[in-house]
Amino acid sequence: MSGVTRLSPINLDRASLFGNPNIGVYCFVNNKIALTPPRITRSFRKLLENVLGVDVIETTIAGSSIIGVFVAGNDRGLLLPSIVEERELEALRQALDGSMRLSVVESIYTAWGNLVAPNNSVALASSDLGEQEVRVIEHTLGVRVVQARLVDTNAVGAVVVFNDKAGLIHPSVPDEEIERLSRELGVRLGPATVNEGMGFVKSGVLLNNRGILVGHDTTGPEIMNIMSILG
Repeated sequence: MSGVTRLSPINLDRASLFGNPNIGVYCFVNNKIALTPPRITRSFRKLLENVLGVDVIETTIAGSSIIGVFVAGNDRGLLLPSIVEERELEALRQALDGSMRLSVVESIYTAWGNLVAPNNSVALASSDLGEQEVRVIEHTLGVRVVQARLVDTNAVGAVVVFNDKAGLIHPSVPDEEIERLSRELGVRLGPATVNEGMGFVKSGVLLNNRGILVGHDTTGPEIMNIMSILG
């Protein structure tokens, strides 16, 4: 697939970063911005701008390029791990210029991208999180929080990814659980894989209300299934 494929109502294209199809591990997106590692290619930047309609901010978190693992958020705010470096935090503050809340979550947990899957109304969060961590999520993102454990893991942010209308979920989640979550979250969820059978969909997806980038190894049948869920 080349160029941008028009969906209704969103766009889709394939992408890789540093030769790796696990783009969701390296990047964070909402409807306003994309956080990416430094020195991304011009072509990858153009995909983010054209398919997702976002401004690109290059950064690291805790000196690392796996931003999608460490950061969770929506259009109102970002959850950052306690291991974020002060210089990184200050650079983000300057780049965002007050447009979003930034919360450094004091917790034993750091992989917020794996622990929380939010949109602008609700956040699905790990059942391991305590009351204080849930309150930080609610305050920072301005959402209600639903806690769960899926496919025998509390890394629910790796298992499901959704925008304000629809999303993708690990195909091992039972149909009745998908239906229950869809009702509770207020989004249409459908079972999907990316990158030739990967059920931990967040690793290979960058999704917002305008479009979706999927890992370059995502097959034609996988893309057709994703289109049917999100379209």
